[in-house]
Amino acid sequence: MEIRKKEGEAASSLVYRFNKRVQQSGIIKEVKKRRFKKRAESKIKKRISAIYKNTKLKEVQKLRKLGKI
Repeated sequence: MEIRKKEGEAASSLVYRFNKRVQQSGIIKEVKKRRFKKRAESKIKKRISAIYKNTKLKEVQKLRKLGKI
């Protein structure tokens, strides 16, 4: 993105025009989206976490049935 200084224009107004143009173009939104994007979880990791979750759920149900929770 290129912004040229107009004749007799102050530096602060140049920066203001630049910031406005960048916001309107959507560059900042795109960069913020990419910054924290997570990679997709592999099938093996999904399966392992599902098994772990299932075993923990069964343990909790068993303890509730026994009256320990």
